[in-house]
Amino acid sequence: MVDITHKVNTLREATAEAIVKTSSQETIDALKNNRVPKGNVFEMAKAAGLLGVKKTPDLLPDCHPLPIEFTGIEYEIKGLEIYITLTVKTIYKTGVEVEAMHGASVVALTMYDMLKPIDKNVEIGTIRLKSKKGGKSSYKVNSEGLKAHVVVCSDTISKGKGEDTAGEGIIQKLQDLGMETMKAIIPDEPSEIVKILETTSSDLIIYTGGTGVGPRDVTPQTLEPLLEIRLKGVEEQMRSYGQDRMPYAMFSRSVAGIKDGKLILALPGSARGAIESMEAIFPHVLHAFKVIEGKRHD
Repeated sequence: MVDITHKVNTLREATAEAIVKTSSQETIDALKNNRVPKGNVFEMAKAAGLLGVKKTPDLLPDCHPLPIEFTGIEYEIKGLEIYITLTVKTIYKTGVEVEAMHGASVVALTMYDMLKPIDKNVEIGTIRLKSKKGGKSSYKVNSEGLKAHVVVCSDTISKGKGEDTAGEGIIQKLQDLGMETMKAIIPDEPSEIVKILETTSSDLIIYTGGTGVGPRDVTPQTLEPLLEIRLKGVEEQMRSYGQDRMPYAMFSRSVAGIKDGKLILALPGSARGAIESMEAIFPHVLHAFKVIEGKRHD
């Protein structure tokens, strides 16, 4: 299976369609009037479709088991054709388009099985995905033209006694989004932290390091009084995401906020903590720039 442990839960929805084609009006009339010998076709096919959705990961090897939180099945008769529309919803890390298509196909196959005694020419037509939404593709953000300044806060690394892996990991994530980046390495000194904030021309400033509870971890208390707006929801998302993966994430004091139209983030100094924080909020956190830009035009 594809690794989805780095993804975050969002509302996922998919709608699939299948078509059952009959060969006579007599078949349609029997279907409408519930005169099919095998029973109520619509109700039986609906029940089968619900099971089909739930059984998808049992039959398709690469599909992840996931919580199905809604399945809706609708029918529409157009001439001699029955259109099946099946919608699936979940709040999870991966989409439900395969579940919707599998469910629609099971509905169609059940209808075929129940109708074939009275219509030897019944057939299943197109099975297709009509729509899907949820995940990153539904919440696109534009990073074009944005510049980022990554600041590594570490006494050890600034003295050349350690290797920077967190900062480089952050830069790679930003470059994957097409952002122009630059990096600075500074000691854990409030004056150095403030200096970067006051002199950089970048739109996004990401500090990594100094967010723990050690005596030299001063990044949060240095930045917090300077922020015009605290983005506490962003901070909570980073901590929640990290806590699901590492019990010590509860000690992180990650910070997010806005100052002078710039987005300021303070992430953990460990490479793992920094990357997980990036995975938790990017690219969606860049929506802040759209809001900031809107305020500029008010």
